[in-house]
Amino acid sequence: MEEQLFSFFLVGVPLLGILAQWIAWRLQIPSILLLLGFGLCLGIFISPDEVLTRLTGAEENIGPKILFPLVSLSVAIILFEGGLTLRWNQLGKAASIVTRLILLASLITWALTAVLCHYMLGFSWQLAWLLGAILMVTGPTVVGPLLRQIRPNRRVSSVLHWEGILIDPLGAVAAVLVYGIISVADFSPLEMLLVVVQTLAIGFVLGALAAAAWVWALRRFLIPDFLHGVTFLVVALATFWISNLMCEESGLVTVTILGICLANQRYVSVEHVLEFKEHLRVLLISCLFIVLGSRLRLSDLAEIGWVGIPFVLFLVFLVRPLSVFLATLGSSWNFRERLFVGLVAPRGIVAAAVASVFGLKLVSLTEQADAADEVFANAQLLAPVTFLVILGTVTMCGLGAGPLARWLGLADANPQGILFAGASRWVREVASVLRKYDIRVILVDTNFGNISAARMLGLDAKCGNILSEQVQEEQDLAGIGSFLAVTPSDEVNTLATMEYLHVFSRANVYQLPSREKSHARWESIPENRRGRLLFDARCHHAHLEDMLEQGAVIKATAITANFTMDNFRQVNGQDALVLFCLDSARKLKIRTVGNNLQPEAGDTVIAIIPRMPPDESSASETA
Repeated sequence: MEEQLFSFFLVGVPLLGILAQWIAWRLQIPSILLLLGFGLCLGIFISPDEVLTRLTGAEENIGPKILFPLVSLSVAIILFEGGLTLRWNQLGKAASIVTRLILLASLITWALTAVLCHYMLGFSWQLAWLLGAILMVTGPTVVGPLLRQIRPNRRVSSVLHWEGILIDPLGAVAAVLVYGIISVADFSPLEMLLVVVQTLAIGFVLGALAAAAWVWALRRFLIPDFLHGVTFLVVALATFWISNLMCEESGLVTVTILGICLANQRYVSVEHVLEFKEHLRVLLISCLFIVLGSRLRLSDLAEIGWVGIPFVLFLVFLVRPLSVFLATLGSSWNFRERLFVGLVAPRGIVAAAVASVFGLKLVSLTEQADAADEVFANAQLLAPVTFLVILGTVTMCGLGAGPLARWLGLADANPQGILFAGASRWVREVASVLRKYDIRVILVDTNFGNISAARMLGLDAKCGNILSEQVQEEQDLAGIGSFLAVTPSDEVNTLATMEYLHVFSRANVYQLPSREKSHARWESIPENRRGRLLFDARCHHAHLEDMLEQGAVIKATAITANFTMDNFRQVNGQDALVLFCLDSARKLKIRTVGNNLQPEAGDTVIAIIPRMPPDESSASETA
């Protein structure tokens, strides 16, 4: 019976987690809200502590002893994957802002949060400083999906992304310091300084050495490709464990540095490993929030009392904005950027995991030492308060960050823009028409002549290889929602769509059909290795260029109740090819092979109109 219960829990947790992720995606809401909700509901019936206790037949506190080491390892993997996404080129001139947020804003947040904890929640100063250290972190697992959904400008996006990943291990280290002061009476300031230096030194040195060893092994092909993903995982976990043996909680710093070093070296590619880690991260986050949420009781949240709500509101609307504004005084940032960053600071899995671990340690310490009762009187509320902050900040940031970014002019309310790989003549003319309707377009091409011609038309054009890592990192994709690979090379188009699948998702990545006459050769390329085929099966690059050479034009036409598509065909001929349709809600629809657009009254069609012979042209004018 116990084995079946354990199997049910092992299967049910991932199932609920992925279901929550899917529902959140469909409803466009933060997934953590549903994950914690599902976890609370699961906890009503069964908790992981109960499952492990019944499975092992041991004492009641065996659950946390097994569970929290697994949680720590999972958090290490999440931060390692986050480090793999941090590229120096993405940061650019915003490096000074990130430094200010990490070194100054975090300290201000820590101090102000501790004051609120003491006076609003009634925590002792010792416990207040510990909770302040835990809550000074932001959640990269929440910030990342928010940024992908909102698409603010590149500078704001980079700062929030970097801050969210770098602040997490530092928050854990700060919590360790405070716990050391609380649990050891004679913990001197010199010892505190030594712990900080030792933790950072071990993290930087061990992380860099592990990255160097790994790159050395890959450059000599000592590890086969099929083992790269799992070996990366094992190396990260082993490095995390060794680092923690050398200094408690230094492992999170180490794996973050390991990820950053691997991401920024230029000797071997880690993109294929990053894709594996992204999938693993989604699974781990889903399971962790379900499991930790199931350990929480609604009665625990109720024990905080009504003061918990204003406490969360003060954190969101006072502590965070004030710390950001003070830390960025004298910087080049404008008020709108500072306000947005100041109001977007959701807490995530690291705060939940650290609070759960230290809450358990403090409760255990209180049971062992009666003298500590006054200091740790509210230790059992450490995890509930943290989860309440997570729920509050994720709800407000998840629902309000998008409208806030659009109100401040940092994101497009309707991200219908297009990134074109290619800037040939027909592409430039299409882009010019789209731009007249306030749709942002970016053109990237290796041909400087095409780029010069595009710039003469006032288009945003970059000279470079669309497959170049530097070109990808330098693009500001605010307001861009789709990617069109329209170069003359079918191979480049296919490779480009594969590169940008993770940026725009498969539904918004397109490429021109092949110009090969043999369809069997084209169909031999798997569906998952190419984008959606644009326009019409015959519309390869050379065909479109030939149409313009023969006098065709790109034209936008409004469809009304009095001028229907039938009238459009009568005027422009049956060979007029509709490429795009801009509906009345300003949503841009792209025609694909097998999906002909059906424009209605109020829509605007953008089509390529072939040049008609003189006799047909006269007939059309008469009609």
